[in-house]
Amino acid sequence: MLNNSESHEAWHVFEIMAEFVSATEKLKEITPAVSIYGSARTAISHDDYMLTEKIARLLSDAGFSVISGGGPGIMEAANKGAFAGRSPSVGLNIELPHEQSSNSYQDISINFHHFFMRKVMFVKYASAYVVMPGGFGTLDELMEVITLIQTGKSRKIPIILVGKAFWGGLMDWLKNTLVAQGMAEPKDLDLIQLIDEPEAIVEAIFSYYETRGFELTPAEKKAQLFL
Repeated sequence: MLNNSESHEAWHVFEIMAEFVSATEKLKEITPAVSIYGSARTAISHDDYMLTEKIARLLSDAGFSVISGGGPGIMEAANKGAFAGRSPSVGLNIELPHEQSSNSYQDISINFHHFFMRKVMFVKYASAYVVMPGGFGTLDELMEVITLIQTGKSRKIPIILVGKAFWGGLMDWLKNTLVAQGMAEPKDLDLIQLIDEPEAIVEAIFSYYETRGFELTPAEKKAQLFL
């Protein structure tokens, strides 16, 4: 017989399953989509906020749903830009002890209890990743995306870093230290681009899919089940 602690753990598995099913049902029609990452601490008056809003609006008007973390800062700017456009603005919200509060610019809003489930949804439906300047959370999401692609657990899609001054040092380190010492292969960085101009970001995404289309192949659909 299960004790109370073991019983709670068993029921928790069903809670995870229910969260996954609910999110999948809400998001299955939003593709093509672009996930935008960035700091929750960016002020509304900051250039990065305004740049993110413009990028998201262009992506939305170009036919991409825009996915953000649903909170303040860069997340709010992404949702705000998409909300004003013609495609859905999606917020994947989560409660945190600090910083996170839901913004009001979401056509589709999903609340997550589990961080890992939220991160899966960022990846599962994205046709590209746009990464604005951010802190540890943004770095975590960026490195996880690179790792999933490197290991073949996720399909290869564009990863666009916005802010050459912010990301340039990291890219230099990845190439000159990580790759140079054999910790990664040069091809692992091939899909990462540094682009600052909003119009060029949209163009780069369309250019990548020009000959392959946005529809997942059967093999890619199968791989997405095992993120």
